[in-house]
Amino acid sequence: MARLQPTDVAGWLLKSTRPPAGIDPGWAPGEERETTRCVRRSYRLELVSPGQPVLLWVSGRVLPGVHAVGTVTGPVRDGGEDDGPVLPVRLTHLPAPVERGELLADPDFASAEVLRMPAGSNPSWVTAAQLAAVLAKAGAHRLGPWTP
Repeated sequence: MARLQPTDVAGWLLKSTRPPAGIDPGWAPGEERETTRCVRRSYRLELVSPGQPVLLWVSGRVLPGVHAVGTVTGPVRDGGEDDGPVLPVRLTHLPAPVERGELLADPDFASAEVLRMPAGSNPSWVTAAQLAAVLAKAGAHRLGPWTP
């Protein structure tokens, strides 16, 4: 694929091996939290800006899929001496994840980078149609107070 352009990106997808409660103990479904997520150095970080939608994708064998939704809250910043860059985000833990299998079956999401290249870049990106598919599957009752 050619280099991403700002118009290609409707939102960002951050990958994690841990679910929300593993990232921040006590983070209950429906709750919103401010946190940072590690991201990989690449030109993509120049495309990230506050206010953009973000999805938290949990990888692995147990309930892989989107577990939280939210927004970027600030610019990418240095994570410290031993860490790479981090992205500040505000995320709402979904009461029920939008599972990978459900998204694989969705014609709008099936071509998403995270499904085509699971070990690819972090952050990954989603198109407007892919973001809409996730939000539709999450449904208003699963999103709690978060709105795009």
